[in-house]
Amino acid sequence: MNPEDVLADLERRAERGGGPDRLEKQHAAGKLTARERIELLFDPGTFEEVDKLVTHRCRDFGMADQIVPGDGVVAGHGLVESRQVFAFAQDFTVVGGSLSETNAAKIVKIMDLALKLGSPVVGLNDSGGARIQEGVLSLGGYADIFLRNTLASGVVPQISANTSYMFVTGPDVVKTVTHEDVTKDELGGAMTHNATSGVAHFAVEDDRECLALIRDLLSFMPSNNLDDPPRARSDDAPEREDAALDRLVPASPHQPYDMLDLIHTIADEGYFLEVHRHFAKNLIVGFARLDGRPVGVVANQPAVLAGTLDIDFNIPLVTFEDVPGFLPGTVQEYGGIIRHGAKLLFAFAEATVPKVTVITRKAYGGAYCVMSSKHIRTDFNYAWPTAEIAVMGPEGAVNILYKRELDAAADPARTRAEKVEEFRDKFANPYIAAGRGFIDEIIRPRETRRKLITALKNLENKRDKNPPKKHGNIPL
Repeated sequence: MNPEDVLADLERRAERGGGPDRLEKQHAAGKLTARERIELLFDPGTFEEVDKLVTHRCRDFGMADQIVPGDGVVAGHGLVESRQVFAFAQDFTVVGGSLSETNAAKIVKIMDLALKLGSPVVGLNDSGGARIQEGVLSLGGYADIFLRNTLASGVVPQISANTSYMFVTGPDVVKTVTHEDVTKDELGGAMTHNATSGVAHFAVEDDRECLALIRDLLSFMPSNNLDDPPRARSDDAPEREDAALDRLVPASPHQPYDMLDLIHTIADEGYFLEVHRHFAKNLIVGFARLDGRPVGVVANQPAVLAGTLDIDFNIPLVTFEDVPGFLPGTVQEYGGIIRHGAKLLFAFAEATVPKVTVITRKAYGGAYCVMSSKHIRTDFNYAWPTAEIAVMGPEGAVNILYKRELDAAADPARTRAEKVEEFRDKFANPYIAAGRGFIDEIIRPRETRRKLITALKNLENKRDKNPPKKHGNIPL
């Protein structure tokens, strides 16, 4: 056999993975193969594979008969919307996509290249876990990858997509150790990690939707921490106003409204890519564009729990605030609400990206401080006329400030109502904060899009640095 035939045969074996039967089984399970996923991720004809002929070196437990070129991982680089991206896809048809010493080395190689070149990394995970036959060598492979995850964090975007289930130990191990009966879906299914654990950021129907979502997500991200995010062309007028926003906040401070209505109204073409849509629904996070500029959005959701409570790259941060405070109760306190609130404060305070905040209604207590307030280096802070900025709500404040007077009143209910109204008129408004310079401008709701776009344009050349240090001591 001549050299060209040898190469062609090896490439053919690599491309067919675990063989026709396993490929058919993969399709029958509703899943694409590793190569099909790579093909959908990258711009047509741009993917360049590396280490296509790598094979494992294990000869125990019958592994000598399971040698497939590529060893269960397709790795390389190509273009996504004409920008360089590195990626790897685990091939479940080859030894269950298990991680071996050699295919871990393939993954590490492209992660190192991506870090050197300042390009995003996408991992398409479809694996049964560590390759048991290789013992500690496969575990070492995981550690090598984890190190690169850490080094690349905050330097280049890292996106991971998983299929079917995610768990540290499967149902069989759980039953053996804890005698707990649990299904794969209950333990590590898509909705478990989207709605309960918060490990997953998105839930999609199938591989095709997942890969389209990854391409969409990459369009909001810069290639690395020194680049600016890609700006898209927008036909949506920057000065567009919508009078419906003037009526968004109800007259009653106790009546909820949907903050997503505001976000969709001000975003270019009304498009908002929501992250963690099924998790902690009282907070909204995601990506939008304003005059073509990608922005990260953080917003309280008054429609869920009254709204109680991405900054590694150069993506401006826009915060919409309507928060009556931290949710009270022993469950919250025992669960570490102080620690978790401090995480959010730490993130906002440490961020050096352009930051703009709009207070739409309530901004009470410590939650006001945490939600990107002027005091923690937010660049522009706006408030709607409906904003209420105070230490606490009128009802709670009156109970403390006028306790003796209420106890002695002939008609406590009437006296309390009068005091509540008096407190609301005098203190629960945006004008005191504006008078102190904590609010830069009180704006009409319909002007919100225009004001945000102008602010972001003014902040295009913002340069802000934190004091030199090894690392921050974030309250984990």
